[in-house]
Amino acid sequence: MIEQKQQLEDAVNEALQIANKLGVDQAEVALGKTSGISVNTRLGEVENVEFNLDGAMGISVYINQCKGSASTADLSHEAITSTVKAAVDIARYTSQDKYAGLLDKHFLETDPLELDLYHPSGADTEQLLALAKECEEAALNSDERIVNSDGAAVNSHSSLCVYGNSNGFLHSYASSRHSLSCVLIAQQGEEMQRDYSYTSARDMDDLFSAKWVADEAVKRTLSRLGATKIKTQQAPVLFSAEMATGLFGHLVGAISGTSLYKKSTFLLDSLDTQIFPDWMQISEKPHIIKGIASSPYDQEGGKTIDRHIVEQGILQTYLLTGYAARKLNMQSTGHTGGIHNWFVKSNTGLDLAGLFKEMGTGFFVTELMGQGVNMVTGDYSRGASGFWIENGLIAYPVHEVTIAGNLKEMFMGIEAVGADIDPRSSLKTGSILINKMKIAGA
Repeated sequence: MIEQKQQLEDAVNEALQIANKLGVDQAEVALGKTSGISVNTRLGEVENVEFNLDGAMGISVYINQCKGSASTADLSHEAITSTVKAAVDIARYTSQDKYAGLLDKHFLETDPLELDLYHPSGADTEQLLALAKECEEAALNSDERIVNSDGAAVNSHSSLCVYGNSNGFLHSYASSRHSLSCVLIAQQGEEMQRDYSYTSARDMDDLFSAKWVADEAVKRTLSRLGATKIKTQQAPVLFSAEMATGLFGHLVGAISGTSLYKKSTFLLDSLDTQIFPDWMQISEKPHIIKGIASSPYDQEGGKTIDRHIVEQGILQTYLLTGYAARKLNMQSTGHTGGIHNWFVKSNTGLDLAGLFKEMGTGFFVTELMGQGVNMVTGDYSRGASGFWIENGLIAYPVHEVTIAGNLKEMFMGIEAVGADIDPRSSLKTGSILINKMKIAGA
């Protein structure tokens, strides 16, 4: 992968030079190469081995603020030339957009940091299959109620991304991502339940062990046995750390530039206003070494910097690409391509058991289903399963219920953020306790 770095950068530079000779006002080129392997085992047998080698060059040109784009997987001089010409031809037939164009030069990253994101595994196919089999075998042998498996999977991929534009930006960086997962089925009488666990990291050596994944999958699957419905009511709801990331994912969507300029968000005109309790703090740190969502620059070459997203409950920033910033008469925030390592600060320091005691009685959510979220109004309604908590202790598992509320009220109704952070996520938060939600059950 690293050996291709100069070759790919040269291809991007060549495309930019061709675009310049064709007289375009501006041009940008993104080129990515990804390679890797995915293996799956089920009941001790090899179910799938898949090798991936993908890559393409995307070229966009701007002529009198009319944009044309084209792509190619062929990096020969002839193919690059043909693709640039195709982009130019398309630009001549598109409508003018006064907001179209490259990121302004002073927002570009001039000295990208080395963030140690590239750690190829070095493992061959047999070693990866052995890891998957080890995980699944440990799970299947752990308890007689684990009667079946949907398999174990190992994924190991590396990529090299190059981006250049006619404002003088041309940089690249390599990254890797590895994961191990296991899906199990448990049975008790006529009842059957299914659950899973996983681990993910930039470096294979940083993955949790196969035994940890197996034990966690077993624990989660067995804990579902005996699940029942609960009566319809209003009650406190505690989102597990894994589920809480989704709540803040809705925040990401609501304060993103596209939603804002389309006026399709429940947080329209919310900058510098209170949207959470006054103790809430959310920060972003793009330059964490080996971070899952670390990035030396965003996907249009923009600077990525540490910033406060929410401070004392007040929204400090929107998440803006160059285009969205121009539409909103604001400045780019370096979020083309997404967010970079969010950290939600705990206000309690409580672990999960402590949060159960804090809640007393209520619903602990460990799985969400469906897509019942209206980002325009903030109305929230999703299928859920988890556990009923009484007197600060797990009473019994719960399934086939719906939880409902409004995201604005839910955000303001957060009473506690736990210290039980899920380290596997790019959005790091503990479990989230909300004062009350509607629960539709039996």
